[in-house]
Amino acid sequence: MAPTLLLKLLLAPALIGAVTLAGRRWGPTVAGWLSAFPIVAGPVLLTITAEQGPEFAASAAQGTLSAVLAVLAFSVAYARVAMRGGIAVSMLAALAVYALAVLGLKTLAIPVTACFALVIAALLVTPFLFPKIAAPAPSGKPAGASDLPWRMAAAALLVLAVSYGAAAMGPRLSGIFAMFPTMSTVLVGFSHARQGNAFAIALLRGMVPGYYAFAVFCLVLSQLLRDGAVAQAFGAAFACALAVQFATKSVITRMQAR
Repeated sequence: MAPTLLLKLLLAPALIGAVTLAGRRWGPTVAGWLSAFPIVAGPVLLTITAEQGPEFAASAAQGTLSAVLAVLAFSVAYARVAMRGGIAVSMLAALAVYALAVLGLKTLAIPVTACFALVIAALLVTPFLFPKIAAPAPSGKPAGASDLPWRMAAAALLVLAVSYGAAAMGPRLSGIFAMFPTMSTVLVGFSHARQGNAFAIALLRGMVPGYYAFAVFCLVLSQLLRDGAVAQAFGAAFACALAVQFATKSVITRMQAR
């Protein structure tokens, strides 16, 4: 079996499984923070690089960066509808908003640095758009492990679909769909069903700080891949993302301690 196919089938699902288990141990805020790290988009972009080349992947990474805006729109829409609606209506509304955002992003033609600034501005504003809701109380329903295979299967399908469709979609759309809200749809949907809307909303809100690291990952990757050094580009992008991820966690911890 080709190494890239093994990567598609094993890496992203394994990472999602690990994040799911960590979230069950430490709660929705930690789960959301971990979920926003490029655990799915990273493997997608890596396989796109291996199959389509660094220049193609550099443009795809910029598309992935811009797609953070669509995922933030998805998250806010789900949270607001979930205040009164059930899982199905919340998910349909969120996916509709996501689709509209993607249509808008297709026409967004700005330099990657300007795109990065726009995403950072959106990340600063988004926490204020979530509905105010009390901290989630334990629902009494066991977390269980029955949904874990579904989460991992969704990740594998996304990686396969995007990487195989990359040539047909082109770099921009390939990059945007590398950021399809797999973690949000699967993780939040199951969490809403098992632990209630407050838990699901807290999970979505917890994802927002993690997207700072995601944005840095995409920016660094898009810039460095243009030089053609794939290993160095991905290494530097993940290192920078990890540094930002732990910096945001430190800020969150200090704010919660006040």
